[in-house]
Amino acid sequence: MPGTNLTREEAQQRAKLLTVDSYEIDLDLSGAQEGGTYRSVTTVRFDSAEANAETFIDLIAPAVHEVVLNGHALEVGAVFRDSRIALRHLAQGANELKVVADCEYTNTGEGLHRFVDPVDQQAYLYTQFEVPDARRVFASFEQPDLKATFQFTVKAPSGWSVISNSPTPEPKDDVWTFAPTPRLSTYVTALIVGPYHSVHSVYEKDGQSVPLGIYCRPSLAEFLDADAIFDVTRQGFDWFQEKFDYAYPFAKYDQLFVPEFNAGAMENAGAVTIRDQYVFRSKVTDAAYEVRAATILHELAHMWFGDLVTMEWWNDLWLNESFATFAEAACQAYAPGSKWPHSWTTFANSMKTWAYRQDQLPSTHPIMADIRDLDDVLVNFDGITYAKGASVLKQLVAYVGMDAFFSGVQAYFKQHAFGNTRLSDLLGALEETSGRDLKTWSKKWLETAGINVLRPVVDVDSAGNITSFAIKQEAPALPEGAKGEPTLRPHRIAIGLYDLDDSAGGSGKLVRTDRVELDVDGELTAVEELVGRARPDVILLNDDDLSYAKVRLDTESLAFVTEHLGDFEASLPRALCWASAWDMTRDAELPTRDYLSLVLSGIGKESDIGVVQSLHRQVKLALDLYAAPAGREAALTRWTEATLEHLRAAEPGGDHQLAWARAFAATARTESDLALLEGLLDGSESIEGLAVDTELRWAFVARLAATGRLDEAGIAAEFERDKTAAGERHAAAARAARPTAAAKAEAWASVVESDKLPNAVQEAVISGFVQTEQRELLAPYTQKFFDAVKSVWESRSHEMAQQVVVGLYPAVQVSQETLDATDAWIAAAEPTAALHRLITESRAGVERALRAQAADA
Repeated sequence: MPGTNLTREEAQQRAKLLTVDSYEIDLDLSGAQEGGTYRSVTTVRFDSAEANAETFIDLIAPAVHEVVLNGHALEVGAVFRDSRIALRHLAQGANELKVVADCEYTNTGEGLHRFVDPVDQQAYLYTQFEVPDARRVFASFEQPDLKATFQFTVKAPSGWSVISNSPTPEPKDDVWTFAPTPRLSTYVTALIVGPYHSVHSVYEKDGQSVPLGIYCRPSLAEFLDADAIFDVTRQGFDWFQEKFDYAYPFAKYDQLFVPEFNAGAMENAGAVTIRDQYVFRSKVTDAAYEVRAATILHELAHMWFGDLVTMEWWNDLWLNESFATFAEAACQAYAPGSKWPHSWTTFANSMKTWAYRQDQLPSTHPIMADIRDLDDVLVNFDGITYAKGASVLKQLVAYVGMDAFFSGVQAYFKQHAFGNTRLSDLLGALEETSGRDLKTWSKKWLETAGINVLRPVVDVDSAGNITSFAIKQEAPALPEGAKGEPTLRPHRIAIGLYDLDDSAGGSGKLVRTDRVELDVDGELTAVEELVGRARPDVILLNDDDLSYAKVRLDTESLAFVTEHLGDFEASLPRALCWASAWDMTRDAELPTRDYLSLVLSGIGKESDIGVVQSLHRQVKLALDLYAAPAGREAALTRWTEATLEHLRAAEPGGDHQLAWARAFAATARTESDLALLEGLLDGSESIEGLAVDTELRWAFVARLAATGRLDEAGIAAEFERDKTAAGERHAAAARAARPTAAAKAEAWASVVESDKLPNAVQEAVISGFVQTEQRELLAPYTQKFFDAVKSVWESRSHEMAQQVVVGLYPAVQVSQETLDATDAWIAAAEPTAALHRLITESRAGVERALRAQAADA
């Protein structure tokens, strides 16, 4: 029985047989305020290449009432099973199918999600169809290469709005009939329904006029900074249309901030859904605005790469996501008037770090992954698909040249508009414009797993001049369990030479005095240009972060950087050195206590707020998991004292003050620390310029609850102040964080023994439940996890099950016993490939932490 899975072979056979023309989808959502089920009527017209052929259409529904194929009613019980309706005896040429079903609203963020806002008690709906969830709303041939037009007709409660891919029509008797879309894949169609608040504008340039809309719930309307969102959107339209040389392909562009969204956003054609945490209710740092802008630009880039031209099958998912990730950063870096021209620093600091982490797990895989079925793709939205792929595209741009790259992309869009492609189609276009042979490049970069290490090999004479310089490339063994062989790859990199400008009247900064760009290939690449030069203070490989590789500093550079990391004039080389130090800590090459010392010596000079906040997260993670247990408390105390010192010294009202306040709240531990948090909450204490607003209050509440300083009554009182969906999530997390056996039992039961929590609340409870300082309290849950995890995986939807598997794995129990328990479970449970992957990834985290603890000891 297929269950809800679909194999690549089945999809290929179906695509060979069928050409899908159009869908007409009629949904009765008039009862959405009450919930339950809704009537879904789908009429789909398609051609069959053969007479009397057999295939199937996908549908997940609690009840199917009618299946009519070419005018003949089929017996529902005989044709509908699992998630499929069997279609037999097709006519050669034109066929018409009508399916009438009852479909279910969900609270999992998949299919048609229904949320009731505690502020106004109104229901808000939105669809999320990637990867295979359009079939939860209407009968569909659920694979990306069977594109068709879609016409939605929706009956909604009076006074509500209905938004879809086509421009919004005037409703008649509460029925909204949309014009057919251009040819789309099922997964980028969308409906957003409810009493949403909206703001409208228009993008106009050179005679082109595209209506723009921004939507959110009325309870968030006072916080919606629509002008700033429109500004970023217009910047994206300008830059992408110029670079892609292809006009925006849809009739309008709406961005809808929706509740309880699982991802950051989704690229539905002309109707992008975005998590509504991006409507900021409280003060956030500039880094948060930069991340939001990146998300907006990522989804806008998908209108061309993903929606206009779509992958044939999910093994090229990476190309969709990597291209959009590269494009968002490039737009921020190069678009005129961008507020975040330092976006490559953010990319190096966040995306690259994610990629390096993912690429060192036993589940590492080639960028172009072997996606055998839907189960494979569902766990493949990972750091390789997004971040390594985007890093390699950046490397490809350096390799072929920016102009040649975009010329190839332009030809690709023109040739394949509204169609489906494979990777070879894009590479062929790039070969044409660049003159480079990309077959070897592709084989080594896209079809192999793992990461290279680049090290400088420097010889210097007694006068301090370089006598020889080479770059050594290593291909470390892949993690145990990973498939494939270590591979040396061709890299296009820059070498940066940096000296401290400490002359009289100098800046006192580490400035780049020269740069050499070259191709690196094989085990050793000599760099003759550097021979005879005076050795600089710092030699930085992969300067400007052109390639994807772990970089190590030579001994002299490392010693200098340890003293002067905060002194780099530019943010990107600082970020590369921070990333290298973090990588060495994770690899047990740099003890955690030394990493802490390095951060404390340089973070005060770090101006990039995104980097500062990353360092906060990394230090806390290192101290919680990588520090030797005997020295952990002393190291945490040292860090906590530093966070408070920086908080008090930071510029009042600035981003750094807010970031340090959050870092202090995450680690406060002594009586005086916790008393300060209590005082900041009740107003008896204050720090000049620090606004203790709604979200910061919850950060303090979370810590006080986790340390036992705030009980249920205190949490309930805080929720009374903020009776919103966000307040509900924060309160749920705080309750689960309390250091009592009863609190843990209650949280566990609500997530594992019941399946009633909505996705966002379940995620909050899990985050509160897992507190690294409560290891003893959590110890009994290791065995409970292994007893329950398989049945959770088999009985819940993918998103809900993955939250539980990843979130509740006993990662804080860093011990050989945890590894043994994991191995015993894998041997006995024989998990599916997807579940096996998630568990082994979590296991690898414990193994890495054990190595790091040993190094720190």
